[in-house]
Amino acid sequence: MRCAEPGPARGWLALLCASRLLQAMVVTAYSGVLPFMMADWHMTAAQAGSIQSAWHIGYMSSLFAVGLLADRYGPHRVFFIGSAISACSALAFAIFAHSHLSALLLYGLAGLCAGASYTPGLQLLARNAEPAVRGRAMGLFLGAASTGYALSLAVVAAFSHAQQWRLGLLVAAGCTFAGALLTVPALRRMRPPVPPAGMGAAREGIWQALAETVRDKPAMAGNWAYAFHCWELMALWAWLPAYLVASAGGAAPWQGAGIALAAFAHLASVFGSIGGGAASDRFGRARIMMAATLMSLCMSFAFGWMWTWPLWLLAAMAAIYNLLAIADSSVYSTALADVVAPHRLGVAYSVRSVMGFGAGALSPWVFGLALDWGQTRFGLGSTHSWVAAWSSVGLGALLGPWMIVRFGRLERARRVR
Repeated sequence: MRCAEPGPARGWLALLCASRLLQAMVVTAYSGVLPFMMADWHMTAAQAGSIQSAWHIGYMSSLFAVGLLADRYGPHRVFFIGSAISACSALAFAIFAHSHLSALLLYGLAGLCAGASYTPGLQLLARNAEPAVRGRAMGLFLGAASTGYALSLAVVAAFSHAQQWRLGLLVAAGCTFAGALLTVPALRRMRPPVPPAGMGAAREGIWQALAETVRDKPAMAGNWAYAFHCWELMALWAWLPAYLVASAGGAAPWQGAGIALAAFAHLASVFGSIGGGAASDRFGRARIMMAATLMSLCMSFAFGWMWTWPLWLLAAMAAIYNLLAIADSSVYSTALADVVAPHRLGVAYSVRSVMGFGAGALSPWVFGLALDWGQTRFGLGSTHSWVAAWSSVGLGALLGPWMIVRFGRLERARRVR
């Protein structure tokens, strides 16, 4: 008689989330220093947005590659080795970026190396968390990342009063090294890896697994919804600090305050990740996706009009916007794990990553183009220039609700077969 597989050791999820928190700090490090880089290097908004887009292009490529590698060699190994490489690339960006071109290349490289703490981490969660609480576990994992984003912005704000923004980048890079070290005790507490020879993806081949994923209608509907979600979320993360700094007047005493308030908004989004994931366990994946998407879309179209509001009130709305925009992130990850066979889950996450972060790579750049256009047409201090920029975020995500409806219908049809 076959023995039941032993469960993971106590504390595995806490260590995994702590590792993700520290490794995530590099993600928002650039958006925190964006206003200072624009001033020091005389960049246009489009140039500044292109650096963030380079990160997302690299990250998208990374997520695709590590998903395939994790299916073939196991997420444990890829998570450990990739985290170490990611820490080195983050340090290279912090030290050697000195112009638009160098920052574009080095931040793109950092993004290219950063996927190991995400896609394999999702696979490890799917293997170690029971289905009944998987949404909550995914929410905690993504909430840990949001905490890292907030902490990174707080570090930048702490040094901005002295214009030492590069020191903030160095601290964020150092934290990625600490996160890479935490992968060791986290992996030791998890269920042991499945031998590669016993994994379905290795037997059927990567191309067959890719073809099966593309033909999987519920999975692809969820992936398309995720792509529209990423268009909105990545533009928000890239430009929120600059928006708050500009709303505060851009004067030196207020720059640190604007970035600190952006950090507060990211911290509030932690509750969105955890709450959305837990709610999806109880009320269903599609229902929570739809509710969060509709509310965040309303915020995208309204946020630019809040430009002249008092800074404290604008920061409060930014926190609500962040919370709503990320509330369904963990739900998309959980929903994909629900409908895709475990042996090709890494491939499915890879396909999703190309779609989601491909959209997320374009949106910060499009936001910058819209902002440049608005400032040329309406003037630097005009509300309408920011309305145009934030409206580009909402317009790019409008098809998300339709795809969520399609996912829910297809997922229900599959369940009743």
